Amino acid sequence: MTGVTLQRTVKRYGEVQVIHGIDLEVEDGEFCVFVGPSGCGKSTLLRMIAGLEETTEGQINIGARDVTKADPSERGVAMVFQTYALYPHMTVEQNMGFGLKMNGVPSAEIKKKVKAASDILKLDDYLKRKPANLSGGQRQRVAIGRAIVRGPEVFLFDEPLSNLDAELRVEMRVEIARLHKEIGATMIYVTHDQVEAMTLADKIVVLRAGHIEQVGAPLELYRDPDNRFVAGFIGSPAMNFLNGKVMDGAVAVPALGRSVMPEVNLPMEGTEVIIGIRPEHIEVQRGQGGLNAELSEALGGVSYLHLGTHTDERIICEERGDERAREGDTVDIAFEPRRVMVFDAQSELRIR
Repeated sequence: MTGVTLQRTVKRYGEVQVIHGIDLEVEDGEFCVFVGPSGCGKSTLLRMIAGLEETTEGQINIGARDVTKADPSERGVAMVFQTYALYPHMTVEQNMGFGLKMNGVPSAEIKKKVKAASDILKLDDYLKRKPANLSGGQRQRVAIGRAIVRGPEVFLFDEPLSNLDAELRVEMRVEIARLHKEIGATMIYVTHDQVEAMTLADKIVVLRAGHIEQVGAPLELYRDPDNRFVAGFIGSPAMNFLNGKVMDGAVAVPALGRSVMPEVNLPMEGTEVIIGIRPEHIEVQRGQGGLNAELSEALGGVSYLHLGTHTDERIICEERGDERAREGDTVDIAFEPRRVMVFDAQSELRIR
């Protein structure tokens, strides 16, 4: 059993602290994704697990071993980076087996392990090619294959798809998901793309400024976020947020010109709150209301309608079907009270 456990892990660069006492358990065989905005500490945390960054305080265990002070080569991990880092003068086969060769592994064993990895990643037709003759997606598969042949206990991925175009990103997401199912190894994956996180992860860790905001399964975070940050980060397009105030047992929302009654225990009268409603939970009612359709992003099967309000707050609605609002239309919106989330305006914590 080889999971990863972080206990009160801290990282400082001089006087600047970037990781703030993180506790986390990644189960054996789990696909765990670190997400968050740039600078939140997700790559630093991954590099601490790999041993590429020194842990200032706390403890990191891989399986039953304390590896906090261990060299990267002694941790039983393999890392796939954003850049492919392939040797241009070597073939695919040589690139994949180079690490084993440097460790003195016999040639016959290297060939066997490279062939096994090549079968998994469907690289058999490219083993004699050099990196210059491969596409970006094929190069990333070679980089993953190089990690596989080492037989690590834990795979670490640091934004491996960020250099690929949109089509290749989708293709490689599928490849990585299939790889995890086939190998069953523990994988920790860093991305700023919440779509990647939602489609790949068994568990998502949402980070902000070196702190964990929430940990959970993808749909758990989508349906039941703990605070405004998580609610706005998970989901695409992002959740709509509108300012409101508790009045007469409901929430008065100036942007809508009316009150809404969410199915939550509202705080005391006069409390400033924020309501959140996802674009896909809003119904657009054309030919009525006082919201201005400023932009319609037509993406084929779905359109995203951007609405302006007299409070200058913006609302994005998802529309499907043949009849959709157009730019310049005046519309109203409707939604089910159970779909509305409420957050404290000061702490931004969820009110349930």
